[in-house]
Amino acid sequence: MTFYKEAKALVKANIRDYGMYIALIVIMLTFTFMTDGLFMSSRNISNLLDSAGYIAVLAVGMTLVIVIRHIDLSVGFLAGFLGAIAAIFLTQLGYSVWITIPIILILGVLIGLFNGALIAKLGIPAFVATLAGMLIFRGALLKVTEKTGTIIIKDGQFNAIGNGFIPSIMQINGLHLLTLLVGLGGILLYIYNDISNRRNKLKYGFDVISKEIFSLKLVLISAIIAYITWILAGYNGFSWTVIIMIIVVIIYHFFTSKTVLGRHIYAVGSNPEAAHLSGINVQKITYIVFGSMGMLAALSGILFTSRLQSATTTAGTLFELDAIAAAYVGGVSSAGGVGKVTGAIIGAIVMASLSNGMNLLGVGISYQYIIRGAVLAGAVIFDVMTRKQRA
Repeated sequence: MTFYKEAKALVKANIRDYGMYIALIVIMLTFTFMTDGLFMSSRNISNLLDSAGYIAVLAVGMTLVIVIRHIDLSVGFLAGFLGAIAAIFLTQLGYSVWITIPIILILGVLIGLFNGALIAKLGIPAFVATLAGMLIFRGALLKVTEKTGTIIIKDGQFNAIGNGFIPSIMQINGLHLLTLLVGLGGILLYIYNDISNRRNKLKYGFDVISKEIFSLKLVLISAIIAYITWILAGYNGFSWTVIIMIIVVIIYHFFTSKTVLGRHIYAVGSNPEAAHLSGINVQKITYIVFGSMGMLAALSGILFTSRLQSATTTAGTLFELDAIAAAYVGGVSSAGGVGKVTGAIIGAIVMASLSNGMNLLGVGISYQYIIRGAVLAGAVIFDVMTRKQRA
């Protein structure tokens, strides 16, 4: 097979995965051209990634929830409520950030497990159970913030999570050295991981792409990582929000692709009845996925509250819909069983890029909602069409 034919066949077979990357590149190039390069400036890209962070974290958890054929509508106001609880711990109770954050994360896990129990044990539809949770946490958020309306946080360490950047060792021609080193480390880790995976597949007799296509893939992905790193290094470097987002992706990517539990999650999503008959504990998987979703909602609440440096009565509004949109744009299937956490991050960045670019162009908020809705509808239509073609 020639290089061109193999590349064409590879793109066609993996159009669901590659489609979102192509869409992101097209969006970025379009806005870069329309804003005379302002969109791709170091400051704007840094702000874009920071603004996408708390939704991206939610989208990772939402992807797994949708993979097992459920939905969680409570995560938005759960994030807002737990962010307010964190603010209360820091300001009114005087707890340190090192005590507050673990407590908030544990609370998120417990609430997620409770949602899982309602769905897996009592058989309540996820839509209904989490809709009830959304209303409960909306009321709880209003209750804990009713005295002051806004809880101002003055803890420097906590606020640095959403606004701070990794320290700079030194500057090289105006570039943030530590960011360059982190980016280099990311490239080397990516190359090592892909080469290792290829060797393992060859070892066990699996089909792999040709060396030429594989080498081209390594070069392209490494170049993208290097370019983003270079852009961010020109401002203040990697923010702590981006670092947290990367850590979440690495952990969940390993968890879903390299562990037995991860394979069980996709098996349950593909066919719950068959998974149950094969010995997989479907209830346990549901507990784990919703417990994970609760923890990530808590982390999202921490990121958002830290970014604002305060807890507000409106925190969490529409977060769940943005997370669902990011998951679908990122390639998760409405039929369950298909979806990657890396795709969820790309989906969140796509949606954030749309909002950011339209804001730079001065597009009215009414048109922004229409365009974002059209993009979501397009992603779902794309999913349905690709499933029909495969069928």
